[in-house]
Amino acid sequence: MNENSCCGTKNSVGPTGLQIQPFSSKQADDEVCCGTPAGPPSSPYEKPGYQIVRFVDGFMDMDSGLVPKVNTHLSLFDIAGSIMTRVGVNRNRYKISPGLYGIGNPTPDSPVLVTANYKLSFDTVRKELSGINAWLLVLDTHGINVWCAAGKGTFGTQELVKQVEASGLKQIVNHRKLVVPQLGATGISAHQVKKQCEFKVIWGPVRAADIGEFLNHDMKASVGMRRVTFSLPERLVLIPVEIYIGFKPVLLTMFLLFLLSGIGSDFFSFKNAWERGLIGISSLVGGVIAGAVLTPVFLQNLPGRAFSIKGAVAGIVTAIVVVLWYWKDTIWLETIGLMLFVITISSYLAMNFTGSTPFTSPTGVEKEMRKAIPLQAFALIVAAISWIGAGFL
Repeated sequence: MNENSCCGTKNSVGPTGLQIQPFSSKQADDEVCCGTPAGPPSSPYEKPGYQIVRFVDGFMDMDSGLVPKVNTHLSLFDIAGSIMTRVGVNRNRYKISPGLYGIGNPTPDSPVLVTANYKLSFDTVRKELSGINAWLLVLDTHGINVWCAAGKGTFGTQELVKQVEASGLKQIVNHRKLVVPQLGATGISAHQVKKQCEFKVIWGPVRAADIGEFLNHDMKASVGMRRVTFSLPERLVLIPVEIYIGFKPVLLTMFLLFLLSGIGSDFFSFKNAWERGLIGISSLVGGVIAGAVLTPVFLQNLPGRAFSIKGAVAGIVTAIVVVLWYWKDTIWLETIGLMLFVITISSYLAMNFTGSTPFTSPTGVEKEMRKAIPLQAFALIVAAISWIGAGFL
């Protein structure tokens, strides 16, 4: 009798033909199925259609239900995700499920901290909670960070009350305190939270890096913890995403520059489209560098309060460099077009940083845009007319 084992069955070939008998459980554990070792067993918490995420180590069985227990170590997967988000890839879908999470070995007396379900925010907070036993209540901000979500209303009073009730927090902790990040203050009404769910809001520090010191000092914030900064490193991390967002519009603009550069007395010249187009693309690149790189880097050194003015100044300096570089290859009308084009692009891109700084308010940003955008549009039209007109001279 010949016997072959495969995929949990024993095939016995005898006079009566093929007979199939199941392995015993002991045999299934000891054997290798189809040449592949058996993988780890499924988690007892897995459900059809659900996935256990990498940062969850296990679950705590509470009276209100299972609470996921997360680690504070950022894996290579987390770091890679953060890098991709920093450059704008998957930015709108980089989020986690809202609800209550446990950090370390939290007890009913452990503090409850509130954050957004934007995973970059979540990762930053849990990383800073290393060695601390705490509860982390995550609000559904639609994958937006705390500061922006507070302004949009998704990091708000009703969402906070909703998550407190949905998580059964009253049955989990003995106290009635919620540590809410200061940058979420515009969306949270502390007295309404107290009225609706009986929890007192305590305003935490601006930066997640200060959470440990904040908790160690009886939840009292120093002056430095209340101050919003916009230092050079904080400005530099914004540059990649600005460049990524503008990548497609820049490619389209390059194509249009080639078309406009070929228009002239011969109706259209491919030679001029190539030669003048390269000059136009150089000015476009110069404008992008001035507005998206030089402006945030030298922000504090550029004159003016409005970002459109700061960007225009950076654009003027860059435009002079571009014009001098192509001085022998351009005429006066092309020089005017190049100057206005670089300055306009730089001024427009610089305004993208207004929502990331403590220097401006929402009303101030709207006021600046109402004034700056019409001027930028006018300058861009004049630049296009000058550039096309030069092709007929």
